[in-house]
Amino acid sequence: MEISIRKLEYSDYDELVNVMREAYPQMKEYVWSKKSIQKLTNIFPEGQICITVDGKLAAACLSIIVQYELFGDDHTYADITADYTFNTHTSIGNVLYGIEVFVDPEFRTLRLGRRLYDARKELCEQLNLRSIILGGRIPNYSKHSHELSPRDYISKVRDKEIYDPVLSFQLSNNFLPIRVLKKYLPEDEASKENAVLLQWNNIYYSKKNLNTMQDSVIRLGLVQWQMRHFKNIDEFYNQVEFFVNVMGDYKADFVLFPELFNTPLLAPFNHLSERESMFELAKLTEEIKMRISDFAISYNVNIISGSMPFEENGELFNISYLMHRDGKIDEYKKIHITPNEKRYYGMKGGSEIKAFDTDCGKIGLIICYDVEFPELPRLLADQGMKILFVPYLTDTQNAYTRVRNCAAARAIENECYVAIAGCVGNLPGVNNMDIQFGQAAVLTPSDFSFPTNGVKGEATPNTEMTLIVDVDLNHLKDLHYNGAVRTITDRRKDLYDTISLNTEK
Repeated sequence: MEISIRKLEYSDYDELVNVMREAYPQMKEYVWSKKSIQKLTNIFPEGQICITVDGKLAAACLSIIVQYELFGDDHTYADITADYTFNTHTSIGNVLYGIEVFVDPEFRTLRLGRRLYDARKELCEQLNLRSIILGGRIPNYSKHSHELSPRDYISKVRDKEIYDPVLSFQLSNNFLPIRVLKKYLPEDEASKENAVLLQWNNIYYSKKNLNTMQDSVIRLGLVQWQMRHFKNIDEFYNQVEFFVNVMGDYKADFVLFPELFNTPLLAPFNHLSERESMFELAKLTEEIKMRISDFAISYNVNIISGSMPFEENGELFNISYLMHRDGKIDEYKKIHITPNEKRYYGMKGGSEIKAFDTDCGKIGLIICYDVEFPELPRLLADQGMKILFVPYLTDTQNAYTRVRNCAAARAIENECYVAIAGCVGNLPGVNNMDIQFGQAAVLTPSDFSFPTNGVKGEATPNTEMTLIVDVDLNHLKDLHYNGAVRTITDRRKDLYDTISLNTEK
């Protein structure tokens, strides 16, 4: 007999379903979909483990990594998996969360479950995660529910007065019960919808020095950028570094610059047409991106570099970069292009929308006009976004009002914070960039945990300054479960939904 343990593959799906049906005969209709297994094996291949016996799939376990403080000890299976989308998984989380384990009854005498749990523990140690946490079923509880509360049942299983095939096994593997989870898995009739929250601690865990803000408070730094002429690009860099330095001194986690904040560098090309001059400015984008990335590393702060023109295959795009403080760079191309951008610059719209993992959780990034289209932030919210950053550039107060009011609506309907920052002042001598109006702000949902006007902080209109605001992600979590209204939960997905046709590859 040959027993082998390895990563689960998408190609194992048919065998996996058969084993699950054998392991859970009372829940045969609740099997994993191909889409779910494909996503899990894509986003976290190391966490999906299986065992084969003489080449036949015999057992498997599935896991994700989560930032556990965002969920706490009172959650459901749907909460921890984001309704089976697994958008709660993040490579910078601190807990390995077990979402499935099963063994074909044919092979249960081989103690394959213990091998799977040992593999999970080894993975937890390798990834330097704080613990393994899971919601364990209690399938024999239905036989005793008429006389025992879940608490009493757990005590008797722990004292070995009652045997439970799941809980007894987990206790024997050094998992400690934390609490009873009510309505954890509604389809689990055998457990009466109950589960036991269990935890195994990694004694080798070393706390990561990533400024992950375990207390869930994130500091946002917004730059209300004054349009001014620069003698050369070094003066521009000096001004950018000044603001980054200030935000770094105040221990900001993010710095947000406005849309097209580098357009003062268009001045030397004012003899060209608007489109031609923007192509010239686009030639500087790669250099500016790398320089600002260096600032992000040096001052230990994540920077959203507003936006800049970007040339690709002869076309112009409006692109924003997320410079992580560890040196990683993500990008987003503005999807909705204004009539002005099309007319004067011939800009094209991007085609990809996705939330970004950061050391402070998932964030969203869109640019100016994009915020007037509610579908984009909703897609980001479905991916787990908690803070939405919106760099903008508006010339008049009515244009700013559109951005501001739409951003406020996005905060309410998506249960998230929205940070907006724009340019201010005048820029004579640069075609089509004459005047700007702006007021940086951090906007919130409207409920008891937040300011009554939905404004966490705002700058003085049309004045160069910084705005530094702390936001608490735990308030979003409380809103999600206990809010006066719960816009994410109460959506009628049986009638409508928002689906991205251009999925991430």
